[in-house]
Amino acid sequence: MQELVLLTYSKVIFSAYTDWLEHLCASPQKLSDISQECECTSQEFLNYFTNVWSDIKCSKCIPISPIDHRFKNKMWSKYYPFNVYSQLFLSYQHILNAISSNVPGVSPHHEQLVNFTLRQFMDMYSPSNFPWTNPVVVKAAVEQYGMNFIRGYKNYQEDVIHYVNHQPPAGTEEFKVGVNLAITPGKVIYQNRLIELIQYTPTTNRVYSEPILIVPAWIMKYYILDLSPYNSMVKYLVDQGHTVFMISWKNPDTTDANLSLEDYMSLGVMDAINVINRIIPNRKIHCTGYCIGGTLLMLAAALMAAQSDDRIKTISLFAAQIDFTEAGELRLFIDEEQIGAIEKIMQKHGYLSGEQMASCFSMLHAQDLVWSRYIQDYLLGARYPFSDMMTWNSDTTRLPYKMHSEYLRKLYLHNEFAIGKYKLKGQKLSIADIKVPIFAVSTVKDHVAPWKSVYKIHNLSKTDITYVLTRGGHNSGIISEPNHKDRSYQMLEHKKLQKPLTPDIWQEKAPQYEGSWWLAWEEWLSNLSGVKVALPSMGSAEYKIICDAPGTYVLQR
Repeated sequence: MQELVLLTYSKVIFSAYTDWLEHLCASPQKLSDISQECECTSQEFLNYFTNVWSDIKCSKCIPISPIDHRFKNKMWSKYYPFNVYSQLFLSYQHILNAISSNVPGVSPHHEQLVNFTLRQFMDMYSPSNFPWTNPVVVKAAVEQYGMNFIRGYKNYQEDVIHYVNHQPPAGTEEFKVGVNLAITPGKVIYQNRLIELIQYTPTTNRVYSEPILIVPAWIMKYYILDLSPYNSMVKYLVDQGHTVFMISWKNPDTTDANLSLEDYMSLGVMDAINVINRIIPNRKIHCTGYCIGGTLLMLAAALMAAQSDDRIKTISLFAAQIDFTEAGELRLFIDEEQIGAIEKIMQKHGYLSGEQMASCFSMLHAQDLVWSRYIQDYLLGARYPFSDMMTWNSDTTRLPYKMHSEYLRKLYLHNEFAIGKYKLKGQKLSIADIKVPIFAVSTVKDHVAPWKSVYKIHNLSKTDITYVLTRGGHNSGIISEPNHKDRSYQMLEHKKLQKPLTPDIWQEKAPQYEGSWWLAWEEWLSNLSGVKVALPSMGSAEYKIICDAPGTYVLQR
């Protein structure tokens, strides 16, 4: 099956390059522009090469991007010939980008794919990845008499053994769910074939009258929001006086192949809302969705709105896309041919494995997720200290065949929900039907749900939206607890009758705040959560306590 994916991907790449090359050769103006760009860039590099002999602080021919961490160490600028290596590499990269961009007549998808694969190729051959052209590695080898390579080889052997034996990465043994991860006290008060519903134990004498339901993504274990006590969003909310419920998704297996997206909505979001309403009757619910959990939550909210079901009080979305037209580089792997290949893979076992999903995400951000680790672990021989989030990141989940196929085709490829063509239970859904206030959070470095894609909620909904853009990535920006160092965010409220700003104008106008956005979100929730009341019961006569949190589904491998 892996061979099938490689074959399909190779065919797609070949088709993209053929399209690009044909149009490039047929465009004399583009060839002339490329020639001029090459000549200009080459001349700038030669000027730099000449000047750097006499003035090592001379201006670079290609400025280093702030988000490119490969050459951030001062030794890349301070010492010859490493400064020349980095500038020569960046010059080549600049030229390749010019060659692969803005070619008249090329399919936008093919152009993006060509540009992406060329960047992947260049990332592989960056001078930072070779011991003799990386000044940091050279310095470590000299100072340590080559022992960094010995340690690196041992690290490599250890990683191979763990991979072959299907064991989690070395270092994860320091963290264990229920021991030092996901330890906020609570009870599992409901279970069906797809979810366990956790009700967390109050830590205050009184609580806000309206509870919170959190819908995490099923491509991740829920405890990303309940990692360690110091950075647990669940614990933070409970300590502020909120009653919190959390969905914990089952890790599907072969028997779950036919679970659909509608099943995830019915057995997940709707069952959880129904149970909460029985435990805390006559109270509306503040619903929160993370990543694809937010997409699912919006599907459920649109269906409830169409049915005049008003049990949702507010909606909070964390890095959740509704419109997938600009969903980042992940879209490069989503077309009919590639979805067909993925479906053939899933047919064998009835699911897509977590390892396959993780490989795709690693490729999207190879600089940080692949090559930086290669340098640190194998060339420098120094492991990054394993963290709770790194342990969670390695705790992968599976995706059932039918649901994943529907998600890719209907939402990602054809964008049916955003254009009003998606149906649930025979009902065509409209995002405009959702009238409750929305708090939407995006992150600057998100490669899974780019912030401008998340921002499209402004163009689709007709309600009040408080929008936040915070520092960090898809996970690190969301787990941004109070007292987290170097955190800041922008926030601006959009009223339903206002004309939406463009993303760039929004970014110019939105005020900047220092610290964690959690504080602003909790204040927003508190203002809309009613008065404080006596503590609710844990479970009920109908929904008895099944076991302690974190439950059993989260432990499934």
